[in-house]
Amino acid sequence: MSLSMYDASVPVFRQMLSALSAIIDKTIAHAEAKKIDPAVFAAARLYPDMFPFSRQIGVATDFAKGASARLAGVEVPKFEDTEVTLADLKARLQKTLDFIATLKPEQFEGADTRDITIQLRSGPTVFKGRPYLLHYAMPNFYFHVTTAYAILRHNGVEIGKPDFIHQLITA
Repeated sequence: MSLSMYDASVPVFRQMLSALSAIIDKTIAHAEAKKIDPAVFAAARLYPDMFPFSRQIGVATDFAKGASARLAGVEVPKFEDTEVTLADLKARLQKTLDFIATLKPEQFEGADTRDITIQLRSGPTVFKGRPYLLHYAMPNFYFHVTTAYAILRHNGVEIGKPDFIHQLITA
């Protein structure tokens, strides 16, 4: 049996967004234990010209909900991008998880050849579904998830690869 577009997207997004939520829990505990204002972590960056942790979460969730919606042929939900606290970011992760949980595998039938149009800096770009997911959405999603993880690790939160992977899916 071939890998469906649903299986290549929604469960992966679910796993990684759940990992980020658990990592935020560890960050909150770390901040309390070390008596650090949690806002420090939400605003932290790896380098001054990079997005802060809060925006890394925002972009990761945008890719998860956007790719899932486009591949399923439904409207992409709009989020306000107003999150500033770690609690706000957890809520955004949960809102994204709740949305992708509404999508069913049958909505993704034919998604591999579906035209997906997105607005890039260079203008509107049309992808077929498979290259959109595998060569645009997933690399961007993982970039922002990984950068969010790296920001927290760089700032002393005691997390490791098991936290990043979070939950092994074996079947």
